[in-house]
Amino acid sequence: MPASAMESVAVTALRSVMLRVQQAAERSSRKADQIRVVVVSKTKPVSLIRQVYDAGHRCFGENYVQEIVEKASQLPDDIDWRFIGRLQSNKVKMLLSKAGVEPSGCVELAKHVKLGCPNLEFSGLMTIGMPDYTSTPENFKTLSNCRIEVCKALGIAEEQCELSMGMSGDFEQAIEMGSTNVRIGSTIFGPREYPKKQAN
Repeated sequence: MPASAMESVAVTALRSVMLRVQQAAERSSRKADQIRVVVVSKTKPVSLIRQVYDAGHRCFGENYVQEIVEKASQLPDDIDWRFIGRLQSNKVKMLLSKAGVEPSGCVELAKHVKLGCPNLEFSGLMTIGMPDYTSTPENFKTLSNCRIEVCKALGIAEEQCELSMGMSGDFEQAIEMGSTNVRIGSTIFGPREYPKKQAN
């Protein structure tokens, strides 16, 4: 497929996703502008990201430090970049340190960030459910409860604590269950393209 046709498909898909976000937000009695859509652009070329940017989108996410650094240097400065991958310690200088915890550890981690890390600002939870998508409602309920518990423990309003949950396959249900931030890649850009490994 020529690049221009692929790019046109991505812009059409973006518009469809934004409409679906609006509809899901309305079903949960919220406004679409209360939901951040992070377009996950990992493994995608700068030209394709530029098409989505030119269509009006400004929030993009990457899984790899090298990609975010390289792409950011080639694209406009008003892009809101989100790092959504696991960060290796040798890459910390380029971004901030980040890892994950089980739901049972979210309150203690949030307390540690809020009270023990003066150079960090706690703004919410980026979550991912269990790989078994048949249990999605239970996953979202567990993750939503993490946010409630963290807010209670820190004495902050839920509106001040972002809840990032939901991806291409389940973002509408995630929004309906309280997500304020969804990460969407393959629905807009198609499947990820990884370099092929050469045989020895």
